Amino acid sequence: VVLKPDAKVDQVELLTWCRERLAGYKLPKSVEIVAELPRNPTGKILKRELRKPYWEGRERQVV
Repeated sequence: VVLKPDAKVDQVELLTWCRERLAGYKLPKSVEIVAELPRNPTGKILKRELRKPYWEGRERQVV
């Protein structure tokens, strides 16, 4: 999640908000607050860069 400059929200508040408004199967397991999302020169979000920290040290196998 990228917060607006004047926002004062933490991870617990975001998860609480989600629990109150979303169905159980739609709830995120966790929320991470970041300064900005990685983007390419055209402005598209680089999903591969977002996933990279979670794949470090793990084998990847696509079947």
